[in-house]
Amino acid sequence: MQKLYYSAVLYTVLGLAAGLYYREVTKAHDFTGTTQLAVLHTHLLTLGTLVFLITLALQKTLHLTRGRFFPAFFWTYHAGLLLTTALMAVHGTLTVLGKDTGAAISGIAGLGHILLTLALVFFFLCLHHRLRPDFAGTTQTDTSELTGADRTHG
Repeated sequence: MQKLYYSAVLYTVLGLAAGLYYREVTKAHDFTGTTQLAVLHTHLLTLGTLVFLITLALQKTLHLTRGRFFPAFFWTYHAGLLLTTALMAVHGTLTVLGKDTGAAISGIAGLGHILLTLALVFFFLCLHHRLRPDFAGTTQTDTSELTGADRTHG
């Protein structure tokens, strides 16, 4: 649980720093165009801070870290998010500086997105593993309630 908390804190700090960096670098270079730096802080705060705060809440209720896929989710998500946002920062900075970004940056950023997708698969597998006992109990309860309602109105 502590790792989830510190992950949320990490991405909050990175997100706030990215917002400051965007403001200062564009101001220093009198840049008024569009750059990926403009959305870097929101990516870090949303995909980092909010995702880990939600995961922390789910940990408190569902004990997600007990799932066998949780370590795979945790480390793959970090790798994917850090790679994606680092390349956003590089691409955005090069845009502000008026330099060509090239295909390599887009390709590596694509790898970050693939890792994020894989991490989300691991997350849903972990979530399914922790909710599976509830699925079995809910299905039987819902069926009996529906059957009882049909008998009452029928």
